[in-house]
Amino acid sequence: MSNAVELTGITKRFPGVVANADVNIAVRPGTVHAIVGENGAGKSTLMKILYGMQRPDEGTIRVDDREVTFHSPADAIRAGIGMVHQHFMLADNLTVLENVVLGNEPRSGGWLDFKAARAKIAEISANYGLGVEPDRLVDDLGVGERQRVEILKVLYRGARILILDEPTAVLVPQEVEELFGNLRELKAEGLTILFISHKLDEVLSVADDITVIRRGTTVASVQPGDVTARQLAELMVGSALPVPELRESTVTSDVVLDVAGLTLTDADGRNVLDDISFAIHAGEVLGIAGVEGNGQAELVEALMGIRPLSSGSVRLRDQVITQLSTRERREAGVAYIPADRHRQGVLLEATVWENRILGHQTRRPNVRGPLIDRRAAKADTRRIVEEYDVRTPSIDVVAAALSGGNQQKLIVGREMSGNPVLLIAAHPTRGVDVGAQAAIWEHIRRARAERLAVLLISADLDELIGMSDRLAVILRGRLVSSHDPKSVTPADLGSAMTGAAEEVA
Repeated sequence: MSNAVELTGITKRFPGVVANADVNIAVRPGTVHAIVGENGAGKSTLMKILYGMQRPDEGTIRVDDREVTFHSPADAIRAGIGMVHQHFMLADNLTVLENVVLGNEPRSGGWLDFKAARAKIAEISANYGLGVEPDRLVDDLGVGERQRVEILKVLYRGARILILDEPTAVLVPQEVEELFGNLRELKAEGLTILFISHKLDEVLSVADDITVIRRGTTVASVQPGDVTARQLAELMVGSALPVPELRESTVTSDVVLDVAGLTLTDADGRNVLDDISFAIHAGEVLGIAGVEGNGQAELVEALMGIRPLSSGSVRLRDQVITQLSTRERREAGVAYIPADRHRQGVLLEATVWENRILGHQTRRPNVRGPLIDRRAAKADTRRIVEEYDVRTPSIDVVAAALSGGNQQKLIVGREMSGNPVLLIAAHPTRGVDVGAQAAIWEHIRRARAERLAVLLISADLDELIGMSDRLAVILRGRLVSSHDPKSVTPADLGSAMTGAAEEVA
């Protein structure tokens, strides 16, 4: 049987960087073919080439055993290829139906035939178990539902080969399982799926074949049953995989952050944070574990001055900062890695060096007097790029041109600059590959050794256990338990996070 897709010798160069170098991939029809690699390894560029968004400098593309040349996504769509991007491309103010038919509106006698479109959408949704309601506003849909609309949109256009670029990056576990159920339905109907990811446990559970890309070139093709997640990760990074660990203690008696009785009430009068108290010392990492939605985000925003407190106090060293603005807290020495880098961490359309200034625009080396010091800011950006291994062809490209992992390393480098005394790190390695994850761990370890105090919030329990000196669990807006990372297990934390430990007690 001929391959559904065959990429041979694909090479793509950009100024100052080779994104793909002699990539070779063969995708069997009716399978889920995973393509894995570090952020910046060239996965997305390769898929943009297959979808007609980029032209390769060298190499050939074959679809259903026929050599093709794509000049635009329209050519790829005509060849039966559809792509669901990592960042959804839907209009929130339109219905599901309007989004699906946009640009491909059905007509009858010169008029838009929405009845035919609705019938076709309902048929596709039922055939593949997508559960999509045509007349709902996209603005009212959750993330998992929006993704199903994106899948339906490409199926509506006749796609038989689907490219899913980091499809689980923003999904909760239940939505991931729903997506995998949809993929199995699609595969059962003979569709072929290219699954781009760096979440290796998910890849091993859903893929039929796996291709590993490292620094722009293919290094291995493996079967899921022949490798472990750790072996796959080591193929991706080209070396043994590091683990999260702090090694020796650096905790001092010097209290950096002292939080007392912190309470936050929502518009309905409900306490989303209830009498939170804790302290973090210089050279200490305090980890906070909790199921998403139990007050972690509100705690971070309260500490950063984004949300006003209902009661309680926050002290940074000898200074009460409870009433200070976010800017004043930053100037006092608080660094912040936000949970959502695109909403709060970077401006995608601003350059790399301009993003280095964000949140630090009142301090050297970014300013001289009241004016931005472009030369000094650019010089310091080059330092961050080198020191934190931010892979970019130039500091003058926009942040959107960087992979997610490199955007995250830029944020970490920016926040570690300026000698902060406290780092608030919310999911610092979320959505990054194993190489970037290890690099971020190492930077936190080094800063801790230099007496930085760290509040670490993460959904990765292994990361929390390995990178924390102390652990606390937040449940329904309260700190309900504390744990020693040396003896606690992920099962212990999971029990405390869900309230099961309270029920047993």
